[in-house]
Amino acid sequence: MSAQLILHAGKERSLFKRHPWLFDTAVARLDGHARPGDTVTIQAADGRPLAKAAYSPHSKIRARVWSFDVAETIDHAFFKRRVAAAVARRARLPELAGQGEQGGLRLIHAESDGLPGIIADRYGDTVVVQLTSAGAEKWRAAIADSLQKATGCARIYERSDSEVRGLEGLEPVTGWISPASLPPGGGGTEGEGEPIVIAEHGVKLAVDIVGGHKTGFYLDQRDNRRMLAGLAQGQRVLNCFCYTGGFSLQALAGGAASVLSIDSSQPALQQAAANLALNPRLAADRAEWRCANVFDELRRLKVAGETFDLIVLDPPKFAPSASHAERASRAYKDINLLGCKLLSPGGLLMTYSCSGGVGLDLFQKIVAAAACDAGRTARILKRLQGSADHPVDLAFPEGEYLKGLLLQVD
Repeated sequence: MSAQLILHAGKERSLFKRHPWLFDTAVARLDGHARPGDTVTIQAADGRPLAKAAYSPHSKIRARVWSFDVAETIDHAFFKRRVAAAVARRARLPELAGQGEQGGLRLIHAESDGLPGIIADRYGDTVVVQLTSAGAEKWRAAIADSLQKATGCARIYERSDSEVRGLEGLEPVTGWISPASLPPGGGGTEGEGEPIVIAEHGVKLAVDIVGGHKTGFYLDQRDNRRMLAGLAQGQRVLNCFCYTGGFSLQALAGGAASVLSIDSSQPALQQAAANLALNPRLAADRAEWRCANVFDELRRLKVAGETFDLIVLDPPKFAPSASHAERASRAYKDINLLGCKLLSPGGLLMTYSCSGGVGLDLFQKIVAAAACDAGRTARILKRLQGSADHPVDLAFPEGEYLKGLLLQVD
């Protein structure tokens, strides 16, 4: 019998709304013994069982719900069912058909697929998994085995090196996972190999699953990169925080007159240039890669009198939580102010935030203030979000971390 996590009176309301997180302040006590990652039964103050969850004594998120069916057993078969269901949901969407085999596809999107703390991305015949919670850590072998069975992919690589693991009391783990026999703490690192080449909307890209950001690439921007290609014909494009050039290459594929790409990472820019070389049909002479601090370079471009017809602002996470929102707001305002000043009249701005601590309403207010301070009038043409393989559970709005705006600026 599992241990029971007893709540303070009135703290069960979020669970009734099927929100999967239970914070430490809601917990009155733990009855029984539970180690990190163990399954506990959450009980209301009056003794009513509410959910089965993974216990995390080191985190402010004290428990993450596996199932709101208290009769459901959390075992290997549970993960086999949940993983198979997540993969099947994506297979039913025509826009994602075949994406995993040839390109990149998110297979599991954590809480929004009923699997808190579990991310899994497929690149061709390889699945990259990221485990960020104590519960996910405990069930590593079952997760890897379930992914192999659901996808047929024998190559599963773990990139559990996110900083958020520290909040769970977990150390980083990276390496190949062998579903049949896992050594303690994860997999080995031998034979990690060369980057995997995928195809996205006709453009080839090399994905470094070992040393790249996240699981190697930002799959959530797939649809937005395709949109950019449709807007880029004959345009002077500026891509800020370009990483390995996903937006830049789509702009070139769309017929951009020129593309200036800026990032502070020289290795990322070298990979971006290598990605361009994978696509000989793209006009390499229209691309410029510039290693610089984006904030400083935008100011330099403004002083130099440069202007652009289409600007992409896709910065890294400025606010990992709501407590960082004020500082992040200043950074978002700064880059959007400069972006507005650098746009030619009627130019387009694609601006994004991937900060969970900055919601869409706040982000829109920040960008509106930036446009106002720049003396420009901006109109929303489209609100932007992640691609369909990054769904958002209605009961878990925190899952909508990526938000963006396509603006026309006069």
